[in-house]
Amino acid sequence: METQENENTGISLLKKRQKGLLRALFSRLGIIVLLLLLQIFALVFLFRTFEAYAPHVYTAMTILAIAVVLYLINSSIDPTAKVTWLIIITLTPVFGGLLLLYTQMDIGHRAVKDVISRMVSTTRDAIPQDPKAAQDLEQESPASAALARYISRSGCYPVYGNTEVTYFPLGEDKFAELLVQLERAERFIFLEYFIIDEGLMWGRVLDILARKARAGVDVRVMYDGTCEFSTLSRDYPKLLKGLGIQCKVFSPATPFLSTHYNYRDHRKILVIDGHTAFTGGVNLADEYINRVEKYGHWKDTAIMLQGEAVKSFTLMFLQIWNIFEKEPDYDFFLSCPTYPPKNAKGFVIPYADCPLDQDKVGERVYMDILNRAQKYVHIMSPYLILDREMETALKFAAERGVDVALILPGIPDKKVAFALALTHYASLMESGVRLYEYTPGFVHAKVFVSDDCKAVVGTINMDYRSFYHHFECAAYLYKTECIPAIEADFQDTLKKCKRVTWDTLKHGSIRRKLTGLLCKAVAPLM
Repeated sequence: METQENENTGISLLKKRQKGLLRALFSRLGIIVLLLLLQIFALVFLFRTFEAYAPHVYTAMTILAIAVVLYLINSSIDPTAKVTWLIIITLTPVFGGLLLLYTQMDIGHRAVKDVISRMVSTTRDAIPQDPKAAQDLEQESPASAALARYISRSGCYPVYGNTEVTYFPLGEDKFAELLVQLERAERFIFLEYFIIDEGLMWGRVLDILARKARAGVDVRVMYDGTCEFSTLSRDYPKLLKGLGIQCKVFSPATPFLSTHYNYRDHRKILVIDGHTAFTGGVNLADEYINRVEKYGHWKDTAIMLQGEAVKSFTLMFLQIWNIFEKEPDYDFFLSCPTYPPKNAKGFVIPYADCPLDQDKVGERVYMDILNRAQKYVHIMSPYLILDREMETALKFAAERGVDVALILPGIPDKKVAFALALTHYASLMESGVRLYEYTPGFVHAKVFVSDDCKAVVGTINMDYRSFYHHFECAAYLYKTECIPAIEADFQDTLKKCKRVTWDTLKHGSIRRKLTGLLCKAVAPLM
């Protein structure tokens, strides 16, 4: 292994970035194209071989379509997604029916689902709930306490006091503090990120990780398998091992098509010695700190937790890390001292959202904030691809007189997602929701803040991917000292935005409007 090291940019392990050519094949689009080709081939083969029996073939296709539609109507699939599937099956009965059956069979991740279910079950009591913290929250805010009980249904997610939360309004701010905290690591460092890309940010972090590993610190890195398609080589774990760093890839690429590729690890977690943790929207790549420019200025956010609530992020990391470990170890890492800060105010509930269970925790927490808000709910999100429930919650809050305002990108990273967001604008604005687009560039932040007392910062976008298909995480904050800073950042960002008005909708891009209308029917599949 050849390691390139620079005093300013840190360590680089790759001479040339490998952009995986298999990316399209293993995407959902690849699955759709493949099944479409199979359908065409099957139809040609059937009609040429059994041309004399064409009426029977049509009958078989009709029976298949009817059976699939009956299954769909009686399934627990989201109502908006049902409409999408009905359109697909109506237009292409064989293709639509096979695609629905394929996705519902969940080929490739049933084993993982069983393992994760057992993992959640066996670790449900890994972190006991402090009775005092739960009682104090109940007295302070019965509504937040009720939400905490809901969140705890899906796993071990206690309510914590004694946790200091620091808010970072930009990726650059998180990066600076991250380097400081990494240098202080003595026992272990856990990193779990959706995207890692070589450059200044990862190079500087990797330099510290390598030094800490040589000093005996337990360093573990985990990233999503999509990095193999876009940013890192397939042998990158081996390269990290050469530096003394343990590495795992979540759902790596294989030659077999599987719905498991649809379930990505979108989380961003960094834990140091069990007493300091980071989460938020910021991945480990240079665009997140505006070192390189892709879509104008990159607006992102993150938080740092110090104290008792860090235990939940330690557990979240270990649950995924230990999926295929024969002897998973939790006790040592969860027993490390958290050094709770004195006089830390408020409550923190870190939580994860798993796409393999029936609880859509990420969406429900957002909806709870909207439904209980009295004065305002201010939101930053890179995407706005909503199901009917979330759109109704946004509209209903505004119709109750709550100031609901969303900041979305002015320069998109995905043109289709940008167009789909536009399809919600008129409906939301009719109810009084204020919409803004960030003029300098791209908003990647995932932030909810409400009524000067509650907020969520994490990895959960306002789209189908995050609500239904990704592994996600976030922290619910109630009356922590950083909440005024979150609202102040929203207001500061608002000054750099242009408001979406009826006039801008009327005179907006025709191409964007048409793209949104055409893609709306298949939005739940994107």
